[in-house]
Amino acid sequence: MPEYDYLLVGGGMAADSAARGIREVDSDGTIGLISSEETEPYERPFLSKVLWASSDEEGLFRDTAALGVTLHLGRQAVSIDRSSRTVRDDGGTVYRYGKLLLATGGTPRRLKGSDEGVLYYRSLAHYRRLRELTAEPGQEVLIIGGGYIGAELAAALVQAQQEVTMAFPEEGIMERLLPEDLSAFVSDYYRERGVKLLNGQLVESVVRTAAGRKLVTFTDGSTLEADVVVAGLGIIPDTRLADEAGLETADGIRVNATLQTSDPDIYAAGDAAAIHSGMLNRWRRVEHEENANLTGFFAGQAMAGEPQEYTHLPMFYSDLFDLGFEGAGIADSSLETVSEWDGATFGSGTIWYLEEGIPVGVIMWNRWGKLEEARERISRGEPLGRDTP
Repeated sequence: MPEYDYLLVGGGMAADSAARGIREVDSDGTIGLISSEETEPYERPFLSKVLWASSDEEGLFRDTAALGVTLHLGRQAVSIDRSSRTVRDDGGTVYRYGKLLLATGGTPRRLKGSDEGVLYYRSLAHYRRLRELTAEPGQEVLIIGGGYIGAELAAALVQAQQEVTMAFPEEGIMERLLPEDLSAFVSDYYRERGVKLLNGQLVESVVRTAAGRKLVTFTDGSTLEADVVVAGLGIIPDTRLADEAGLETADGIRVNATLQTSDPDIYAAGDAAAIHSGMLNRWRRVEHEENANLTGFFAGQAMAGEPQEYTHLPMFYSDLFDLGFEGAGIADSSLETVSEWDGATFGSGTIWYLEEGIPVGVIMWNRWGKLEEARERISRGEPLGRDTP
């Protein structure tokens, strides 16, 4: 039976960062990592950004093993026995732990109907598969979803000389994130770059044709054929292990300020962790790079005996052709928004998201180096005033 002082379940950035947090405190403790992926942890944002500009995978992997971590790849953790402090994987191997981290991430949301041949874009294996499918220019690619992944993939694939269509139920790209006028601007910008938009469309089913293509049927009865269908519909947090072990969960694995679950020997970090934000007065689960890195690192330090409270407001960002933004907090277009443009509208500026006049989120649109000031503005919890950055 493998025995580890620290056992990490999950093979993403949060797990790698946890190993680094542990090593900051404990240079000798044994660390094991169980991952369902066949590769060591890597930079996940590369999958919809960097790797499409250059297919060279140099710099992608995090070299987690160099930290003295024993990697158990291609294995799925299937159960936790809290009384014996053990984890069992799908191959029947049982691991004993001193401290356990759940960095289980999430599983892609799927279509409700038939989804033959749909690539649910989430992992390095999915990136490599999509690269194979679009090796030749001019492939007709349908992207289902108009959020982060859909928008970034559309930009990447157009620049890879593919014929790209996006289908999503909203009126505009990133409509749930951006104010209506900015979403409309981005949508028009994508059309100008050659992306065909099927907005207001829900996919009912996808089936393979006799010619090996994909026949997509929409809920209004219309159809479309494509060579490749990719879905970026967000994720569902993977709380199965935590649920079955009796840990507290609610839209994620609930943790305290030091990333500790309801079991003092089990921690959680990354996409699956739900943390209460005193700054925003609510439970939050954040699916972005900085949050994965920082919660993982803080959890690792806590597991090794040096807990610190995680009170950070993590940032997020995206690159959309030549457009880009950074943001933090709650960026939800259903909230009241105030946009402040530096000159031309939609050129560069700041979008504030308000609750009862108090900023709870911000996006810096094509505006760089100012996010920290905006984060501090949110942390003060003061009404929006003329001193905004």
